[in-house]
Amino acid sequence: MNKRFVICGLVVSLASLLLDLLIHGLLLGDAYRQLATTGFVRGPDQAGQFLHWALLAHLLLGFGLTWMFSMADPARSRDLAFGLRFGTAAALLSIVPNAMILFALQPWPAALVHRQILLGTVMMLLLGLLLAWLQPARRAL
Repeated sequence: MNKRFVICGLVVSLASLLLDLLIHGLLLGDAYRQLATTGFVRGPDQAGQFLHWALLAHLLLGFGLTWMFSMADPARSRDLAFGLRFGTAAALLSIVPNAMILFALQPWPAALVHRQILLGTVMMLLLGLLLAWLQPARRAL
C-alpha cells in the first residue's frame, strides 16, 4: 500500500459518502421519512447514533473498490470505458443483489427498491469513472 493508494481510497470513500447522502438523503429522503413514521426504518432522530457505521461502510467501500481497481491491467484501466465496466461490475456485485435480498426478506416498497437499484448503479458507475481518472495503481502521484 503506497501513498497514492491511500489518497485514492480516501477520495473514493468521500465521493461514495457524498453520493450516498445525495441519493438517500435528498432524492429518496421523503420515501424513507414516510417509512420511518411506521417504524420500518430509523428516523432522523435515531440515525445519528449509527453514523459511525455508515462512515465505516463508506471507508470499506472506497478502499475495497480502490484495491479491486488497482488489480486491473494498467494498460486497460486507463480508459474511461473500463471505469464504466468496473462500475457496472461493482453494482452487480453489491447494489443490485443487496437490494433484491432486502426486498425478498422485508416488505420494502417495490418502487423504492427500483429507485435504490437505479440510483445505486449510477453511483457505482460514477465511482468507476472516478477510479479510472485517479488511476490508483499508477506509480507517480
